[in-house]
Amino acid sequence: MAAVPTPAPLPEREQIALLEPFVGLELPEIHVVETAEDAEAATNALLAAGVVGFDTESKPTFAKFEVSTGPHVLQFSTATAAWLFQSHRAAFHGTLTKLLTSPDLLKVGFGLSGDLSLIRQRFGIEPQAVFDLDVEFRRRGYRKSIGVKTAVALMFNRRFIKSRKATTSNWASKQLTPAQLRYAGNDAYAAIRVFDALGLRPPG
Repeated sequence: MAAVPTPAPLPEREQIALLEPFVGLELPEIHVVETAEDAEAATNALLAAGVVGFDTESKPTFAKFEVSTGPHVLQFSTATAAWLFQSHRAAFHGTLTKLLTSPDLLKVGFGLSGDLSLIRQRFGIEPQAVFDLDVEFRRRGYRKSIGVKTAVALMFNRRFIKSRKATTSNWASKQLTPAQLRYAGNDAYAAIRVFDALGLRPPG
């Protein structure tokens, strides 16, 4: 029986802090779905890609027994652009359901179990074709959970910048700030980039 190769050592937080920044998507490449035309363009581009980075954002809960009403933003990214769906826009729930339940669209992300639970609660659907990169890293011999920051440092020798202010911001806001757009779009974008760097995309 062949031995599992020893994985490369994970970079420490101090090492990551010294790396050059990871270059992500800029605002012109991050699209908020606001019209039927936006939804159609997003659906066509994402289904054509076949594999996309995926993540969600929810307004933080601070009270002890407060229940999350998220996800408030759901983001999908190809290797060149991202599309953000805000869940308060009920007109696009049908489009979201189509994307989330499509067996032909592989949705790739980090630590997605919590995201999927909220999606089930909020939309009453069972997402299909979901690929958790954390599971893949464990399969490759890493015992610790690997998030997007560590994965980007490991695969690209770059520092993925996550703003603490954006992390804890109000994702239920009807008007997202430029910082929120960059944060959400690049979370999904980094996932598809790591997926490709791992050599996981099927040939052809």
